[in-house]
Amino acid sequence: MSRAAFYFDLASPYAYLAAERISGLFTAAELEQPEWRPILVGALMQEQGRTPWGWSNEREANLAEVERRAAAYGLPALVWPEPMPANSLTAMRAATFAKQTGRTVSFALAAFRQAFAAGRDLGDPDNVAIAGAACELHPRALLKAVATNAVKEELRRATAEAAAAGVRGVPAVVVGGEVFWGDDRLEDAVAAAAR
Repeated sequence: MSRAAFYFDLASPYAYLAAERISGLFTAAELEQPEWRPILVGALMQEQGRTPWGWSNEREANLAEVERRAAAYGLPALVWPEPMPANSLTAMRAATFAKQTGRTVSFALAAFRQAFAAGRDLGDPDNVAIAGAACELHPRALLKAVATNAVKEELRRATAEAAAAGVRGVPAVVVGGEVFWGDDRLEDAVAAAAR
């Protein structure tokens, strides 16, 4: 069976919840860790004609649900960044560069924690650079890389690949062609990977 894939966007608080738990769940099941794949969920949803919940009348209910789940998972109280949702384009390009350098997980966790544990806007390149520094990506090199065509194209390609795999949003874990969408589906994804 091919390795599981974990699709994420750093603007998604549900993806943050999943990111904080997924490695532990795969480890506890004695499974190979999933491949973390950064995608631009805004572009994915735009292609599907959907609006992110952060811009809908479901916003307050979802914020409360994320806070409830974070507490249930034993995560620190959330500190919401402003704006919410953030423009994650620079952050997701940085995550793409981090993937190219073998630092996907460490960068993603640092950036998620910047956003949802410290309340920092990942639309601000300085906050993205701080996350990069936490995983030994030099801030100038990181911010230079996000402007390159190679990084931009890779993020577009990864997002298109996610859509082709049936990913409708984040977080999503794909196991053997089956898509498990939502942080509340992680255990189902682990069970599928164990079969």
